[in-house]
Amino acid sequence: MVSEALNTETPGRHAPLALMRSDKRPVEWIVSDDVVGYEVALASMKQRAASIAAGEAEEAVWLLEHPPLYTAGTSARPDDLKSSRFPVFEAGRGGQYTYHGPGQRVAYVMLDLRQRGRDVRCLVQGLESWLIETLDAFNIIGKRSAGRIGVWVDRPEKGFARQDKIAALGVRVSKWVSFHGIALNVAPDLSHYDGIIPCGISDQGVTSFEDLGHLVSMPEVDMVLRQAFESCFGPTRLADPMPIAKPA
Repeated sequence: MVSEALNTETPGRHAPLALMRSDKRPVEWIVSDDVVGYEVALASMKQRAASIAAGEAEEAVWLLEHPPLYTAGTSARPDDLKSSRFPVFEAGRGGQYTYHGPGQRVAYVMLDLRQRGRDVRCLVQGLESWLIETLDAFNIIGKRSAGRIGVWVDRPEKGFARQDKIAALGVRVSKWVSFHGIALNVAPDLSHYDGIIPCGISDQGVTSFEDLGHLVSMPEVDMVLRQAFESCFGPTRLADPMPIAKPA
């Protein structure tokens, strides 16, 4: 097992201090190089979250990519699914429909909120801060948007008050352990979003690093994601591959 760790002493400038563990115990940082099917990922992170709640496993962030698919959150409206061109999965997280696929960095975040303030709203704010700091490192100005979850980029060239979403987030908490997480658009095929109304928002669009003219590799994004996560949530250490569970 690799035990490399990055050093961070102060919380990110956008993140709540309560999200830092007082004992500075590192979160396992796991990266899957292969594309991971959604049902396998869902079963695996549920199993890991249950083990964390039972005190049998460490907190973890799992970075991966999925094949093209749509997921439906607990608030998804049937009319927002315009086409079933890709498989559709019930996610069990909050939110509505979203897309996952190659070129999008998904990070599943399994944190023990008993050690991090027991505040789901605070967790969501911290995840947004993590994304905003990551984007800032690439000179992309990511923003929160009133009444909307996720991180947005102003697109004045597309019209007055126009914003495009560059990162989605949705979490679920069971026994004070989080799972699901964030999806950051690096270089996905944005036409794949045409089959849904993303997050139920029809008057704004979606974007990516590539769409904004930033051509970066996934390893470059992963490096900055890790640095920004440590700024917001505390230390990490590289860990062995995620144990894969069988779908129910």
